[in-house]
Amino acid sequence: MIMDHATNTQGDVVNRQELLDIVYAASSQVPAQVQASTERLKMLLENVGTYDALHEIAAEKSLPLQVRQQSIIQFKNSALSHWRSRKLLSEEYRNRIRARCMVFLHEEDDLIAECNEVIVAKIARLDFPHNWPSLLTDLISIIESTLQSLCASSSGSMLSTLALRRALKVLNAVLKEISSMKMLTGIKTMGEITNQLCGLFLTYYSELCRSQLSPILSPLHPAILSREHTLCVIVVAHLIYKCLIKLALWSWPRIVRHGKDDLQDLQAWFLELFQSSTAQLKLLSEQRISFVLGLRSSPNPDPITVATVDILTRHVRVFGKFFRRLQQLDPAKFVELPTCNAMVLYYWEKVVQAANGSSDMIKDSSDAVFPIRFLVQAMVLFKENLAKWTPFRKGGPVSETTLSQQFVEDAVRLLVTRFIPLNPTDLEGWMSDPEEWVNEEDKETDHWEYELRPCGERVLMTLASQYRDYVVPLMATTFKDVQQPTTNLQSVIQKEAIYYVIPFTEWTRHYLAGRGKREEPQNSFPIIKRRIAWLIGRWIGDMGTPATDPILWEVLIHLLSDRGEGTDAVVRFTAANALRECVDTVSFDITVFAPFLPVAVTELVRLMHEVDTIEMKRRLAKSLNVIIERADSHIVPHVEMIAEGIPGLWTAAGDEWLFKAQLLVVITSLITSAKEHSSTLVPLVIPLVQEGLSPGVAVHLDEDALGLWHAALRNAPTLQGASGPSLLQLFPLAISLLVGNLDLLGKVILIVESYLFVDAPLVLQNFALELLNAVANALSGQAIETNQRGIITTVCFMTQLASSSFWAEALHNSGFFNHVVKILREDECSSAVLTDCVFILARIAVADHEMFLRLASAAAHVSGVPEDKIWEPILDQYWRQFDHMSEPRHRKLAAMGIATLVSTGRNEVLDRLPNEIFNLWTDVLYEIRESLRAEDGDDDGGLRLYWDVDVVPDSYYSGSQDTLEYDRRKLLYERDPVRVVQLTSYLASALQEAERACGGAQVFKEKYLDKTDPTVLMQLKTSLAG
Repeated sequence: MIMDHATNTQGDVVNRQELLDIVYAASSQVPAQVQASTERLKMLLENVGTYDALHEIAAEKSLPLQVRQQSIIQFKNSALSHWRSRKLLSEEYRNRIRARCMVFLHEEDDLIAECNEVIVAKIARLDFPHNWPSLLTDLISIIESTLQSLCASSSGSMLSTLALRRALKVLNAVLKEISSMKMLTGIKTMGEITNQLCGLFLTYYSELCRSQLSPILSPLHPAILSREHTLCVIVVAHLIYKCLIKLALWSWPRIVRHGKDDLQDLQAWFLELFQSSTAQLKLLSEQRISFVLGLRSSPNPDPITVATVDILTRHVRVFGKFFRRLQQLDPAKFVELPTCNAMVLYYWEKVVQAANGSSDMIKDSSDAVFPIRFLVQAMVLFKENLAKWTPFRKGGPVSETTLSQQFVEDAVRLLVTRFIPLNPTDLEGWMSDPEEWVNEEDKETDHWEYELRPCGERVLMTLASQYRDYVVPLMATTFKDVQQPTTNLQSVIQKEAIYYVIPFTEWTRHYLAGRGKREEPQNSFPIIKRRIAWLIGRWIGDMGTPATDPILWEVLIHLLSDRGEGTDAVVRFTAANALRECVDTVSFDITVFAPFLPVAVTELVRLMHEVDTIEMKRRLAKSLNVIIERADSHIVPHVEMIAEGIPGLWTAAGDEWLFKAQLLVVITSLITSAKEHSSTLVPLVIPLVQEGLSPGVAVHLDEDALGLWHAALRNAPTLQGASGPSLLQLFPLAISLLVGNLDLLGKVILIVESYLFVDAPLVLQNFALELLNAVANALSGQAIETNQRGIITTVCFMTQLASSSFWAEALHNSGFFNHVVKILREDECSSAVLTDCVFILARIAVADHEMFLRLASAAAHVSGVPEDKIWEPILDQYWRQFDHMSEPRHRKLAAMGIATLVSTGRNEVLDRLPNEIFNLWTDVLYEIRESLRAEDGDDDGGLRLYWDVDVVPDSYYSGSQDTLEYDRRKLLYERDPVRVVQLTSYLASALQEAERACGGAQVFKEKYLDKTDPTVLMQLKTSLAG
C-alpha cells in the first residue's frame, strides 16, 4: 500500500493520504510493514506539513486508536526538535498545532493525553508568552469552569472531570518545564506565571478542600471510598496541589535569597501555603490511617476503593516530597519556618506508632497502614532536622526545639529494636547471593533515602553524633546487657543491631576481639562477625580511632581469612572493605600492620579469584590497592605473589574494562611501592601496556595503561635487565603515539622524558632519528601550546643527558633544528614558546658549540639561504625574549648560551656584542652573584650561588617525587653547568676565544669594544674582574 503512492521529493508538501497509510502500516503487527513504513516515514518527515498532518491524524477520533497513538508518538518524538524550523513548519502550521493541543484536553485515551502533556510543555518552553500568549488563559478558563462544577456537585465522575484533570496535568508539565529554565528570560517568565497563579491555585485548593474533601472524608466511613465522586475529588485536589508546589519550590530559594523586603507578597503566600500544608498533612494522614484500618476487615475491596486509597496515599506522600525538597534547598531556613518542627515531630510520631504496631502494618504498598515510603520520608525529614535541634550545637543560635534525653533514648531503642535489625528479606539475599548483598549494602549512594533499614541506620548515626552525651551511655549499658550467649536467630539479629552504635572503649575492643574469633553455629554467628568487621571499619575509618591497635588488626585479618563453620563469604567481603577503610587513614602505622600484611594480601588475592561478580572483584582490588599504597616498601616480599595472579584475572575479565583498569592501577601501585625492586614486574608490564594501548582497547584503558608505563619507567633502575624483556621494547610504541595521538601527547612526552632520564645514550643509540622525527612532526603539527613546550623541554633534557654525538645528526636530519629556527623567524607563537626555543638553542650551544655551528650551516644549506638568514632570527629572538626569562637559572643559561656563540667568532654574533650582548650580560651579572668556595676544611671548593634562593619549581620534577626518577632529575639539576660553572669565568673565557678568532686583542678592541658604551663596558669589566 505504501508503494502505491508517488514518492515525494524533499521540500514537497506531504501527501496526507500517503502519510495516513504509512501510519496504518506502522501500527500493524506485521514486522515487514512496520520496517518499511518506518523508513518511509523518516523520508516524509523532511516534507512540509508532515508534522501538522501527524498531529491532525492523532486528533481524529474516527480513526482507530492504534493509528492515533502511533501518530502522536511520532509527532512527539520528531516534531519538537524541529519546532522552529521554517522549512518544515510555517507559522500557520504552528498556530494550528497549538490550537489543536487544547482539543486534546478532552481526550479519553491516557497515552495520547500523556503525549500531549509533553508536547504542550516543550512548545511552551519555546513559545510562551510571545508566540502562545493565550496558553495560560485557555488552561485557567477550562480549570475554573470545570472546578466550579465539581465543587457544586456531589456526583462527579471521572468522565465529567476529564477536561479538568487533563488541563491540570498539562499545566503541571508546563510549570515543570519553565521552572527548569536558567536563562534570564525563562526566570522572568516563571516569575510572571508564579505571580499570576500562586494566589489563584491556593484558593482553588482551599475551596475544594472546604467544600468537598473535608466533608467527604471527615465522617471516616470506609464506604465513602467506593464512591467515584470521592475518587474524583482527591485526584483533582492532588493535581492542584502538585501545581502549587511547583510554584512554591521555584519561589523558595528566591524568598530566602532576597529577604523579606523585596518579595513580601510572595513570602506571605508561601508561608500561608506551608502552614496550611502542615495542617492538611496531619489531617489527611490521620484520615487515611483510619480508612485503611477500617478496610482491613474487607479482604476484597472494589476497584474504585483501591484506586481511591492509592491516590489518597500518593497525595499524603506528595506533602512529604514538598517538605523534603524545601529542606534540601536550605536546611537552616527550613527549620525556621513556622510549624515546621511540629510537623517533623508529627512524622516521627507516625514512625513510633508504626514501630509499636504489628509488623503487617508496614509494607511497600499504598494499602498498608504505614507504607514504607511514607515512613522513610518521615525518617529522612527527622534526621536532617536533628542537627538543628541539638542542645550541643556549635555556632549559631540554639533552636527552640531540642529533644529531651528521654525522647532521644526512646528513639534509639525504637530504631535498634524495630528498624535496624536484619529482616527476612535481608537474610534471604545474604544467603542466596552474598556478593550482590554486600555490594548493595556498601554502595555510596543516596539509596538509603528510599529504604527503611538503611534510613533507620542513618537516623541512628545522626542521633549518636548530635546527642552523643545521651546515646553513648545508653548504648554502653545496653551492650553490656546483651553479653549472654545467643540461643536463637532472633536474639543474634537483635544483638547485631545493638552493635551498630556501640562506642569504642577499651572494654568493647577486647570483648569484640573475642567475639570476632569465637566459633559458634554457622546459621547465626556470621551475622555478628560481619557487624564486628563493619564496626571496626567505622571506628577507625569514619570516627578517627587511631589505627595503632594490633588487636583490631588481628580481628580483621582473622575475619578475612577464616574459612571455618562460624563464618561465610559476607563476613570476608565486609572484612576486606573494613580493612581498606582502616588502612586508608591518617593514623595508619605500617610498623604495627606489617605482621598482618602477608595474610592480608594473600587473602585478598585469593578472594579476587574466588568471587564471581566483577563488581566484587573491583571492590577487592581497591582494597588490595590501598594496602599496597600504604605498605610502601614493606610490600616488596609479596610482589611476586601478587603479580602471579594478575594474568589470570586479566584474561578472565574479558571486556570488563572497569575491572581491567583497576588491575592496571594495582600493578602501578605495586611498582610505585616497590621502586627499584619492581624490575621483576617488567615481563608483566610490557604485555599489559601493549594491550591497553591497542586499537579498540585504548578507548577504555589508555589513561591507566600510560600511568602503568610511566610508573615502571620512573622506578626502573635500568632499561635493560640481565635477561628477558626490557622496557626498551616499548619505546617504538611511544614514538608511534607521539606521531598519531594528539589526545595523549602530553602524557607520552613525559614517558619519553622518563626514558631519557633512565638511559638517554641507550635510547638515542637505538632510536635517535625515529624519536626526533616524531618530535619534529608533533612540534610542527597541531599540538597545543602546553605540549609544544613539553616537547622542547624534553629535547633540552636530551642535550644534557647524552653527548652531542648521540643526537646532533638526528637533530638535523629530522628537521627539528630547522623548525626551531623557523618558529623564531616567523615570530607567531606565544612568548613562552619562543623563550623555550631560545633555551633549547642555548642548551645545544653550551653542550657543543662546534656542533651548533655545523647545525646552523646545515640548516642554511637545506633551506637554500645564506647562513646569516639562519643567525638573524636566532639572535633577534635572544634579545627580544630575554625579558620573558623570569628565573635566574634561565637568565644565566641565556647568558652562557650567547657567550658560547660569541666564542665562535662569528661576525653575525660579534656585530651585536657592543649593544645587545653586553647589555644582556650586564643585566645577568647584576642579578647573578656567585663566588668560588675555598678548598679548605669541609668545603669542596665548588661554586657558591647567592642567587639560588628559590626552591626548584615542582614543574621541574614533574610529579616524580618518591620515585627513582626524582633522584635522577635532582642529580641532573645539581650537575647542570648553569649551577657548577662560574658565569664571570665563562664570559671571560668566551671573550678571550673571540679575541683569538678575530686576530688578536687589538683588532677585537677596534672592531667591537670601542663601539661599546663606556659606562656599560666599565660595568662589564668590573663584574668580570670581581
